[in-house]
Amino acid sequence: MSGVEEAPAAVQNRILRKVAVRLMPFLCLLYFVNYLDRVNIGFAGPNGMNDELGLTATLFGFASGIFFIGYLVLEVPSNLALHRFGARKWLARIMITWGVVATVMAFVPNATTLVVLRFLLGVAEAGFFPGIILYLTYWFPAAQRAKAVALFMTAVPVSSAIGATVSSVLITSGEGIFGLSGWRFMFLVEGVPAILLAFVTWFYLTDRPSEAKWLTAEERTWLTDQLTAEREQTEAKHSWPLRKALTHPRILALAFVYFGIAYGLYALGFFLPTIIKGFEQQYGTELSTMETGLITAVPYVIGAVAMVLWSTHGDRKRERVWHVALPLLLGGVSIPIALYLGNPFLAMVAVTACAVGVCSALPTFWALPSNFLAGAAAAGGIALINSLGNISGFAAPYITGALKDATGSQRTGLWVVGIVMIAAAVTVIALKAAPRTESSDQN
Repeated sequence: MSGVEEAPAAVQNRILRKVAVRLMPFLCLLYFVNYLDRVNIGFAGPNGMNDELGLTATLFGFASGIFFIGYLVLEVPSNLALHRFGARKWLARIMITWGVVATVMAFVPNATTLVVLRFLLGVAEAGFFPGIILYLTYWFPAAQRAKAVALFMTAVPVSSAIGATVSSVLITSGEGIFGLSGWRFMFLVEGVPAILLAFVTWFYLTDRPSEAKWLTAEERTWLTDQLTAEREQTEAKHSWPLRKALTHPRILALAFVYFGIAYGLYALGFFLPTIIKGFEQQYGTELSTMETGLITAVPYVIGAVAMVLWSTHGDRKRERVWHVALPLLLGGVSIPIALYLGNPFLAMVAVTACAVGVCSALPTFWALPSNFLAGAAAAGGIALINSLGNISGFAAPYITGALKDATGSQRTGLWVVGIVMIAAAVTVIALKAAPRTESSDQN
């Protein structure tokens, strides 16, 4: 890059590998805990919570999705605060507050309190995910960013896979411990790690490469200069200030694309355990809570592998648009037909194809806004895309649950999932990789 002394490829790879080894396992652990606390209500619902609190499918969907309303309100200011105060302090603050709320959910007495706590959980978690995405732009050059995001986001399918089994074990084995129902015991146990990890975050994370004592002076200098030059080039080419990043139609369109990706993710996350439970009635199978958890894990394990391989391919080809659109099309086509197939094995193949599509689209999508956003504009723009896109976290479970109550079947809701994902694929193709610049007619 112009203005930066190029290090040999082997040296660059060594530095970035050192950064990845230092940061990625810990960030994945944080997101594992974060995502599990967000979606574990999906395991609680069909395993006692709905009956104990008197929740219909619609009310369960509302309680699951209200999380994202609080999330929406505070996402942008939270990410701007992280950009100003540093990831180490701000992420630790987020984790303590979400851990407290997640733990208190073990003692929820009724549906109203459940809805209130889910809303507060969203308020507490606001800024965590876009904060990490922003944080990765401080450490990884653009050419390696999709793979870095993919490594971080493997925590989504892994938490869904391992989390399904762990949650099932806690629900089954925790019945009666401390006088709690199994699902309450699960909330209690899964909320505590966030509080403990907040203190580790405070001491372990480093805000910027220039402050990384675990890099040599030469390594710090090269990485800092590389990222600074890249940021300056992006700002000079596109010149997107914060205000533009918060108001431009392109950001709203990217938010819709993310809405489509997340719609599929959360429809699966909240309702897959319920869908698999439904196999008992539809196909005459009998599954224990543990078996349901293990079957739920399968699509996400395969999705995790596909996520890393697909994003690595996108980085190597330096192509983003079709690496988002094609997985979305795969997921959008496969999920509606899942419940029309003649046996549970074929249905799970279709569900797994949807999970592969969702997981593969996620990391490469987040390389798109950093093509033209930097600095405070990146902090605000990424947060806005995430917050608006995550409205799907409210819409997907609520609409899917309401359609289940209205029709008596999951099919209509899953058709909506497919249509939204296909519409998102069409949108990202129309947007192309970056906006036009004054000096070029190329997108």
